[in-house]
Amino acid sequence: MLKQFLNLKLSQKLSPQQIQLMKLIQLPTQAFEQRLLEEMNENPALETGKEEEDYEKDEFDNEDYDDYDESESDRIDAEDINIDEYLSNDETPDYKTQANNYSDDDDDRETPFAAPVSFHQDLINQLNTFILNDQEREIAEFLVGSIDDMGYIRRSIPDMVDDMAFTQAIYTDEKMVERMLHVIHELEPSGVGARDLQECLLLQLKHKTPTEYVALATNIIEQQFDAFTKKHYDKLLQKYAVSNEQLKKAIHEIEKLNPKPGGSFTGNNRVTENVVPDFAIRIVDGELELTLNGRNAPSLHVSKDYQEMMQTYKVSRDKSTQQKEAVQFIKQKLDSAKWFIDAIRQRQETLFVTMNAIMHYQEEYFLDGDETKMKPMILKDIADLVGLDISTVSRVANSKYVETPYGTKLIKEFFSEAMKNDQGEDVSTLEIKKILQDVIGEEDKHRPLPDDQLADILKERGYPIARRTIAKYREQLDIPVARMRKKM
Repeated sequence: MLKQFLNLKLSQKLSPQQIQLMKLIQLPTQAFEQRLLEEMNENPALETGKEEEDYEKDEFDNEDYDDYDESESDRIDAEDINIDEYLSNDETPDYKTQANNYSDDDDDRETPFAAPVSFHQDLINQLNTFILNDQEREIAEFLVGSIDDMGYIRRSIPDMVDDMAFTQAIYTDEKMVERMLHVIHELEPSGVGARDLQECLLLQLKHKTPTEYVALATNIIEQQFDAFTKKHYDKLLQKYAVSNEQLKKAIHEIEKLNPKPGGSFTGNNRVTENVVPDFAIRIVDGELELTLNGRNAPSLHVSKDYQEMMQTYKVSRDKSTQQKEAVQFIKQKLDSAKWFIDAIRQRQETLFVTMNAIMHYQEEYFLDGDETKMKPMILKDIADLVGLDISTVSRVANSKYVETPYGTKLIKEFFSEAMKNDQGEDVSTLEIKKILQDVIGEEDKHRPLPDDQLADILKERGYPIARRTIAKYREQLDIPVARMRKKM
């Protein structure tokens, strides 16, 4: 049986503007500039400039706009409007903006661009130096296409034989593929086309000038690879009846090899990302000074032309349906531009206030640069100081960098959990990790310290930490176990 009843409840919903603001706050400087450029391209009512001429919203609110829902003006999404449909006829023709300041006898001043050769294309080019028939070339090119970015072929020969038959209509056998694989192994860089690390190292040793130590290194990789990877040097000394110095030099030959031959290719098209600090902290007369990257504070204002178009409609008497549609579009753009400017201002204030709180919370570290003076700090600590939500603080700290006198740091690295020392004081886990890293760095590499001994050393220094916690911190610092840190 259906019944009707009233139910009162409180609910909190984010408006589209709040969602967009949270997205703006999360963006680092470079991504924010891209977002700003997109908004400028999509909203012609938004302009850059030092003189800001914001319109007053009440100026355009009158009885002529009764058919326009004011509640929607605050929730307009500029990305849903195609401006080109409205402004295509009003744009200045291209020929009026073109200019040629060069004489006819001037040289073409176009800047040449480099056309880098990809890793796989370089291998194909090297294949052209080999005398191969059509079938052999097809198989060799297929093998090159199976090489990953690290330079390895991760597939078995039977799988590749079947794949060539089904996808390329190349019918061959395993012996032919094996023979072509030897051709691939002759390509540069040495070790390319290997199926595992052992084969990769052997291929590189094969291309080195034969010496006593290269021969020993080859034998170790070929016959005692497992003992070598586990650093069982005593077994190797006993197996080959060589001195410590001879084994050390052989291992040195192995250490000079490249386990990722594909990564050494200089012509690859890997994108290099430049870190742009969002903040800068400097020490001026013993005091900390925080500045926000100026690229986060662009000068924006609402288009005067669009305000004038709105004013023209306001004073006109005859208003057709087409004019009302036009003014609705204009008002949407003006409202969207006004909101975007306000959102950027709020973003600047939120970023600065949050980073300022972090700076003063970690004042001892920023004045001295000693990581052991880093205080335990969680998101809630900063959120309570600035009166913002924890999620907002998280967005500010995410993917943003601050330039300090001690280098450019990722902001979220300043956050850490707290642990108690033997005095009962709260210390940062970053401080403990730094001390652990220093202890391991100073250890005797011939006899590296196991985790239980590291725990004892930190306990003696006033940090009672369990062995399993030491293991966790060591893994977070990307430090291997004691056996793998051992050196000859």
